[in-house]
Amino acid sequence: MKHKISGIACAAMILLAGCSSKSTISPVGQAGAGTGSGAGTGAGAGAGAGAGAGAVSGPVLGDIFYDFDSSALSKDAQEQLRQNAAWLKKNTAQPVTIEGHCDERGTDEYNIALGERRANSAKEYLTTLGVSSSKLTTVSYGEERPFDPAHNEEAWSKNRRAHFVTK
Repeated sequence: MKHKISGIACAAMILLAGCSSKSTISPVGQAGAGTGSGAGTGAGAGAGAGAGAGAVSGPVLGDIFYDFDSSALSKDAQEQLRQNAAWLKKNTAQPVTIEGHCDERGTDEYNIALGERRANSAKEYLTTLGVSSSKLTTVSYGEERPFDPAHNEEAWSKNRRAHFVTK
């Protein structure tokens, strides 16, 4: 009887382990505060929020981060965009969507517009670096897809970003 219970428990653990799923975030470069985020004005990587089926995100192209209520590119953001441009020029067949994101402060309408300005500022800078605008699309998610769901400055600084998704 003891062996039968042990066998059932072991089988249940194997089944449960096989059914578990993991969501991983692969940081590229970490700068500023936050784990794997490059929060603040640093460059780093974001992950998966907003990535559609068949999309690749994360370590290929690094996210850029913005100051509060701004779509201006910091020096760190410009450096990350130069790195992204180098990859995009080597991978010319790879279309990219630039997602504009905001923190939770502000109205939905305002944040959608700010996210759009952020995505467009990244796209415009990439085109000045020689990336074809025809392979870049933009979308704004405003505050709807936060990288960090917490309600503090550290989380908000991670959420003010442009995220790059390859298809």
